[in-house]
Amino acid sequence: MAPGVPFNRTQRIWWYMIPQIAFLVALFYLFSTQDETFGMIYAIVVYYFIVYFLRGVIAYDHRKGVALLKSREYDGAIRTFQKSVDFFTRNSWIDKYRPITLLSASKKCYREMGLCNIAFCYTQTQKGAEAKKLYEEILNEYPENDIAYSALNTLRSV
Repeated sequence: MAPGVPFNRTQRIWWYMIPQIAFLVALFYLFSTQDETFGMIYAIVVYYFIVYFLRGVIAYDHRKGVALLKSREYDGAIRTFQKSVDFFTRNSWIDKYRPITLLSASKKCYREMGLCNIAFCYTQTQKGAEAKKLYEEILNEYPENDIAYSALNTLRSV
């Protein structure tokens, strides 16, 4: 078992931030026409409420899985991430258009992150063979996934 849970900083794609900026500017305009004094504050509060709502409701299982992963409850995290992967598999359009649907600039889609997290949890629960198989599947579907590539090389060297 690893001494700590590894977390990478989220890689972002800068042009995925354009819908976020456009939405925030629209909110600034909308609220500044209503209240010149507090318009910007209202816009920022509404923006963060909407972002929190979208990511908290639509990506609920993913966020819950991350919390379980951080608390080293790997079996629960596997089940929760699997729910997230299933959701984003059924609703692939939400993940594909995440800059608009979730206001997310993440380079990796939620399904891809969920699969990587499941594979990591497998390594922490002594299921190395399952982890290898899943990392290979991830690389077949997402060949640019550096996490799966590095983890698979590590697992193969052991």
